[in-house]
Amino acid sequence: MAKTAAIMLGDGFEPLEAVAPLDALRRGGVQVTTVSVMGRKDVTAAQDVPVIADALVEDADLDGFDVVIVPGGSVGVENLGKCAKLGEALKRRMAAGKMVASICAGPTVLAELGLLEGRHATCYPGCETVFPAGVYVKNKVVVDENLITSEGPGTALDFGIAVLRAVAGDAAADQVAAGMLLDEQ
Repeated sequence: MAKTAAIMLGDGFEPLEAVAPLDALRRGGVQVTTVSVMGRKDVTAAQDVPVIADALVEDADLDGFDVVIVPGGSVGVENLGKCAKLGEALKRRMAAGKMVASICAGPTVLAELGLLEGRHATCYPGCETVFPAGVYVKNKVVVDENLITSEGPGTALDFGIAVLRAVAGDAAADQVAAGMLLDEQ
């Protein structure tokens, strides 16, 4: 059975942080569904990039995916943070040890839900002010068991490969990284 991923989208999300991981995951054979929290499939990313999501959050079973991905973008993060269904799903996933991945300002959503206590995570520089003490690690990508976080747009492909590695294994991640000419750090 193919592995699955949900990438959450709210108006103002950072396009690279959604599309780069989506690309890496699909290249690795993961079935990716983009999920809008806006009550409509038309979502406008930062820099006025129009995107059409595959599904609406109200119609999606967020517990059924192998990983749920929360991209950044300051306005996008505000919109994701307002989505009660997403918040409840993230709480259930973290409590059950299911995979959650987040990049840039996205980890602030997790912090505000109280999901980073006792964990290690990274984020866009400056966003760590909402993290509990001892959580922030300055690194491109941080993997802490079922939690994967990354710094921002410039690390989006590294993030995508890390998520692919966790979901589909080393062989798939190595093959996609090599095919994309990506020098993993």
